[in-house]
Amino acid sequence: MLLSPTPGRSTLQSPSARGRTRPGGHAPCSPGRAPAIHSQRTAEPRGRMAQSRERVPVRILEHDQIASTLATRIAQVIRAKNAEGRPAVLGLATGSTPIGIYRELIRMHRDQGLDFSNVVSFNLDEYYPMEPDSIHSYHRYMWENLFEHINIPRENVNIPRGSLPREQVEEHCRAYEQAIAELGGIDFQLLGIGKTGHIGFNEPGSGVESRTRLIALDTVTRRDAAADFFGEDNVPTEAITMGVASILEAREIALIATGEHKATIIQRAVEGEPDPDIAATYLQNHRNATFYLDPAAAAELTRVKTPWVVGEVRWDRELEIRAVIWLSQATGKSILKLDNDDYREHHLSSLLARYRTAGPLNGEVFNALISKVRGKSKLPQGKRIIVFSPHPDDDVISMGGILNKLHHNENEIVVAYQTSGNIAVFDHEVRRYMDFLRRFGGDFALGDGRIEALTERIENFLDSKHPGQVDIDEVLKIKQRIREAEAVSGIETFGMRREQACFLNLPFYQTGKVRKDAIGPRDVATTLKLLEDIRPDLIFVAGDLSDPHGTHRMCLEAVERALEQYSGEAPEVWYYRGAWQEWPVSEADVLVPLSEDELRHKILAIFKHQSQKDRAPFPGQDDREFWQRVEERNTSTARMVDSLGLPEYYAMEAYVIRRNGKPVEIETISTSALGAPPSMRRTADRAPRHGVPGTGGHPAPAAQLDLGQATG
Repeated sequence: MLLSPTPGRSTLQSPSARGRTRPGGHAPCSPGRAPAIHSQRTAEPRGRMAQSRERVPVRILEHDQIASTLATRIAQVIRAKNAEGRPAVLGLATGSTPIGIYRELIRMHRDQGLDFSNVVSFNLDEYYPMEPDSIHSYHRYMWENLFEHINIPRENVNIPRGSLPREQVEEHCRAYEQAIAELGGIDFQLLGIGKTGHIGFNEPGSGVESRTRLIALDTVTRRDAAADFFGEDNVPTEAITMGVASILEAREIALIATGEHKATIIQRAVEGEPDPDIAATYLQNHRNATFYLDPAAAAELTRVKTPWVVGEVRWDRELEIRAVIWLSQATGKSILKLDNDDYREHHLSSLLARYRTAGPLNGEVFNALISKVRGKSKLPQGKRIIVFSPHPDDDVISMGGILNKLHHNENEIVVAYQTSGNIAVFDHEVRRYMDFLRRFGGDFALGDGRIEALTERIENFLDSKHPGQVDIDEVLKIKQRIREAEAVSGIETFGMRREQACFLNLPFYQTGKVRKDAIGPRDVATTLKLLEDIRPDLIFVAGDLSDPHGTHRMCLEAVERALEQYSGEAPEVWYYRGAWQEWPVSEADVLVPLSEDELRHKILAIFKHQSQKDRAPFPGQDDREFWQRVEERNTSTARMVDSLGLPEYYAMEAYVIRRNGKPVEIETISTSALGAPPSMRRTADRAPRHGVPGTGGHPAPAAQLDLGQATG
């Protein structure tokens, strides 16, 4: 049932009046789908939570389930209002997050006859200044992604006008507010959340009484939008946005967040005090606001990250490992040195009770972690392998170390570059190649006029090109070839042949714009053909879904859908990360050690991608070059492993493995005397940190640890 306060009246209510947070939930994943990574690793903890730190209702759903759930709810609102003979008033958002919802609404309109003829929409915001036909305009975004595919009357669409003269903006904002009030307020408001915690463009410092207005954009917000504008310098400095008060007067609010890059701000918005610097915290006082999160965005919530801190949990091996690693970091002790008091003093008495004393538990977790370490001799040998790389450099950035080892283990490897990555090449790179081409043609008397005509056409276009303009076909093709040549050069660093590079050039990417088409049958068919041709024993896919404009997530979808149709035996799927973040040690199934020389070799392969050197066009929130991120993340993983008391390595890559969407069984190294009496356990706990419980304080022999060598 919709709540129906008096039009124009605020729906704010104190936390004490509205009761405590209702529990969230998540639905199970279908086998073989990417969310299986998260459901096994970061979804809501099993067991009953005695209490919660969440100040607003939260639902944790897989990415595609968020879209279907909210589209269904919007359809219910529309049908309920249609039955009353009243218009349904929707508040709509833009960006990559609501795209799936809009696609589902389009499907409902097409297949189920969902009627939008009596819907009135109000969009949250628009950049200023911004022409409505610009490829960056939210006007254009909404028509291309929703309105032109449904039967909403044009006169029912309301979007702030970014093309107005400045002196008319204030009156336009007042009229926008009045239009909402005359319709009795917004029935259902859809929101995203920015890195600063903004809703709409209500940047830090926005008050709870704020209304629709012109606002200066925060530096973080502009940097976050840089990918859409082909550079931060092209991002507008202002925007027109509905205010916090305008948003809070909606009868129902749904905030959506997906991806690891939103996890930190979500934790602050959900668990922190209301704060003018984080506008999303104001939603805590709304009587009917809910946060819809995928497991990645929910990863920093206390009940997900450290559920034992807020209540009782149902312990299993995965949760035990997470808890013991957390305890080791919290106390600054290696795992084998943790004692009973450490567990009791850090909300882990129930875990300690399962083992009675700390020693056996420490040993179990130590053995489970050390079993994850696989040197070159313990990695696949003589297998057929496909490495799926969303962009032409993801392979060497994220898994260059293991790729080098797998090649030298005589595996049959094909690196499948899923997209051309051509929009991530600066125009000055094209100019450089045009100059080379002109000189090359002169040196070798290639003077039939075609080279001169081509270079002149391209240079004339670049001279007249304005920021954000889609490149002509010739420029797109040149940028594609630049990145393909770099990709080949990258794998040749490891001694691989150029024939091992396969460029799929999936159709969804070929828009020439930052925003891509949905994954379609042609993308799936192209991917499926490669699977059928190679018949791989294992495949590698990108598992970091936080890239600036969603290419990794879409490439993963193409692989998953192809695997559903694949006629062969399901291969092992190794999920890698690296470009945007690394797998935590607790989540990883395999840790691959790298020597200093191997890491240097990996970085050399990254250097071959010269168009991405110094400053990549789409660096995300991290200003460092990709090789610098890789060096820091790989060495940090090794330092973390070392701090836990495991063998010390120079650097490490981390991977998650699934088959048919389920974890692959990894043999745990067995040790003796896990049930040693306390006196013996205390002696073992004082052993050198590379020792194993029950070995009398001496390090276990290499054969027992069975790790293989980092380089051999």
